[in-house]
Amino acid sequence: MAMPLPTTQTTAAPPPEAKSVLSLYQLLDPEVLANPYPLYHRLRDEDPVHWDPFLHAWVVTRYEDVVRVLFEFSAERTPTPEQLTQMGLPQLGPIANVMVKQMLFMGGAAHGRLRGLCAQAFTPAKVERLRTHIQEIADRLIDKMMTAGSADLIVEFAAPLPAIVTAEMLGVPTGDHPRLKAWSADFAEMLGNFQHNPNRAQRVLASVEAMTAYFHDAIAQQRISPREGLVGDLLAAEVNGDHLSTDEVIANLIVTMVGGQETTTNLIGNGVLSLLRNPVILRELREDLSLIPSAVEELLRFESPSQHTARIAPEDTQLGDRNIRRRDAVIAVMGAANRDPERFPDPDRLDIRRKDNRHVAFGWGAHFCFGAPLARIEAQIAFSTLLRRLSDLSLGPGPITWRENLGLRGLTALPVTFRAAARREM
Repeated sequence: MAMPLPTTQTTAAPPPEAKSVLSLYQLLDPEVLANPYPLYHRLRDEDPVHWDPFLHAWVVTRYEDVVRVLFEFSAERTPTPEQLTQMGLPQLGPIANVMVKQMLFMGGAAHGRLRGLCAQAFTPAKVERLRTHIQEIADRLIDKMMTAGSADLIVEFAAPLPAIVTAEMLGVPTGDHPRLKAWSADFAEMLGNFQHNPNRAQRVLASVEAMTAYFHDAIAQQRISPREGLVGDLLAAEVNGDHLSTDEVIANLIVTMVGGQETTTNLIGNGVLSLLRNPVILRELREDLSLIPSAVEELLRFESPSQHTARIAPEDTQLGDRNIRRRDAVIAVMGAANRDPERFPDPDRLDIRRKDNRHVAFGWGAHFCFGAPLARIEAQIAFSTLLRRLSDLSLGPGPITWRENLGLRGLTALPVTFRAAARREM
């Protein structure tokens, strides 16, 4: 996920001079956002450790360098409320007050403390036990779509599936999932974009306030009537006799909720679109569902749901042939690293049988996504259910439009048509 660089400039369109300069700012052009890979190729080929004059940050695009940045550089990069006030952006203080307490923006012992507690709810063994229930949710969503013969796959399947699962993991009512999803999309504005968009700030602030109030209520309910889930796990957590504060619990419930929904929705939507654009591979996968786990890894690599994230150089260092100064911002572009021909042969080809597919879609090192086991299982179930239950799956009428989120790559809608297939059990 990207660092929200503090500026009041709108993200509506890049300045004219940016179009002629090698810069990630070009992602603000809808055509570039729809297909960023030529831009990534240029960056990687011409200047793989590139000083971006518009973002005031280094942009890193080679696999080897991205791995090093993710592994060695600091994640403590979000401005504090006090810093935002000094920059003339005091209205963003409530958002920053939440973000500075989230493990996503922590390093060292503080990060390890929070991550260890939250990761307990996402162990592979615990997640694997959810497989049958996730399958039931997926089938219910498909049941609702069946008779129409067409659907918006994002609205009717890719968004609600992880939203319902995430609600259950948190330990809140699953009927609240539409609200959780709406809040999640708003908060992602601050995680996936390079800069503050003043036209959307008020909505993001309202969502942060609503989420905070919601989880305060969830904590109060948990104390009266305990139920399984991350709310209870974090309240009960203890580290060397130290408990998490209520603010810490709420902040990390929010980031877990957002991460659990946004990236998985994007993975499902991006993956289905990639398969529909490669009908031979779609047919191959439909005929051999044992390829689903391998296909999920390839779809993660091919259209990474999280395209880039930011770090801070912990000390003066050299990266490639460039000298990086301490505290310089560095943007690691996972979407580019995952198509680096030095790491992945024929990287722009979708290959669901690809071997040695160690992509960086989930990050690397200490900040490797602790929700990865859950995302993988949700995606495996989503793709296998769609292929088992829907035949003649194809793109419906209408343009393909990508979200206006530069770091969290996903579709706003995915119209599809299909016929109901005979239901087969896995």
